Amino acid sequence: MVLMAAADEVELMHMVATAAAYDSGPIAFRYPRGEGVGLDLPERGTPLPIGKGRILREGARAAILSYGTRLAEVLAAAELLAQRGLPVTVADARFAKPLDTELVDRLAAEHEVLLTVEEGSVGGFSSLVLHHLALSGRLDGGLKVRPLVLPDSFIDHDSPAKQYEEAGLSARQIAATVEQALGLTDAAALRA
Repeated sequence: MVLMAAADEVELMHMVATAAAYDSGPIAFRYPRGEGVGLDLPERGTPLPIGKGRILREGARAAILSYGTRLAEVLAAAELLAQRGLPVTVADARFAKPLDTELVDRLAAEHEVLLTVEEGSVGGFSSLVLHHLALSGRLDGGLKVRPLVLPDSFIDHDSPAKQYEEAGLSARQIAATVEQALGLTDAAALRA
C-alpha cells in the first residue's frame, strides 16, 4: 500500500499522476481542504519516486519533517527561526507508506531535535516515524522528537488557518516547539 499527502497544489498534481501511473497495488493520497498556496501549475503532473521525500532547506541543530499541507507553515516557521539565528532543516516526507526511512535516519543522525508536523491525528504519520526510530535504536542516543498533530479533541468549524492555530500547528507555534525542544525558551509562553 502507498499513502501520500500533498504539500501544495503542484505536489497534488504530481500525486495524481503518481496514482495514475501506479499499478502495483492500492495507492491513496490526502486531498487537502481549503485553498492551495498559489503556485503556478505545470501543464501535467509528473509521477514521483514511490516512498521518497525531499529536503527543501538545510540547517544544523533541528529538523522539521512535514507530511501534507502544513509544509507552508513549516517553511514560515523555519524562516522565523533563521531570523533568530537558528537555521533548521526542512523536509517534505510526501509518503507515509512506504516511509522514506533513509530520509528519517539522515534527519535523526544529523540533528538534536526532530519535529514531525502533519494535519493528521495521533496514530498517523508521526507514529510511523517514531516506530521506525524506536526499532532502529535511533531514540537510544538522546534524539529529541516532537510530533505535532491535530489534538484528540473537538475543534469548532472555522477557516483552516484558525483551526490550525487552535490546534497548535501555526508557524509561530511550530517555531516555538523547536526552541523549547532545544531548551532555548519557555514553550508555554511562545505557543500561547
